[in-house]
Amino acid sequence: MQLFIYLSLLFTICYGGEFRVKNNCPFTVWARTLGNQGHYNPEGGRFVLTTGASHNFNINQGWAGRIWADTLCQPDGSQCKTGGWGTATTLGEWNLAAKTGDMDWYDISLVDGYNVGMCITLIPGTFDKQGQDRYNCGEPVCIEDMLANCPGELAVKDDDKTIACMSACAKFKTEAYCCTGAHAPRDKCVREYWPVDYPSIFKHYCPDAYSWAYDDASSMYACIGKPYTGYEVTFCPK
Repeated sequence: MQLFIYLSLLFTICYGGEFRVKNNCPFTVWARTLGNQGHYNPEGGRFVLTTGASHNFNINQGWAGRIWADTLCQPDGSQCKTGGWGTATTLGEWNLAAKTGDMDWYDISLVDGYNVGMCITLIPGTFDKQGQDRYNCGEPVCIEDMLANCPGELAVKDDDKTIACMSACAKFKTEAYCCTGAHAPRDKCVREYWPVDYPSIFKHYCPDAYSWAYDDASSMYACIGKPYTGYEVTFCPK
């Protein structure tokens, strides 16, 4: 009996919400997971998804990290032409509640750039929406094709075809665009310091997504689970 109680407590502490990752792209992607410092990489960090395929798994309570898609890879998943941490990649980001009743925080980020469309939807019956605020248990989406609308100077090319779109921070690596150094304070990382307002271009096509570091007001979502919110992440949503 004591062993049963111990295992039950361990399961309660560790078990979290379900994640369903689906590939709607007309090509194979390698889904990637990366925990923030001190957090593990779910599903070993990566798994392959052919067109139309999906993969379901659970993530522990209190997990913080990101999910994205590597594209244009070799059959074994190596030598991907887009994706990878710190490159022009569309990111889904989570900071999951450490205990029942606390908020999950989640978003889509183009702070590093864009390589595929993404949407985050909530699995029905797993969450407790409170009020009509669109950011409370909302479902962010980036469906517009930024590859077709990427400024030429930010475009990542492969045989003259745009395969990813870098953010201004990733491309130019300036303190003003990256909100670092002298521009780390919130009031110093604003468009008046940007030679070209590239973040507004990203925001125009994907208004739900982060386009720069302090874009919280129109990009950060929060939700309380019942007891744990479940998420579906779709690459290339229609």
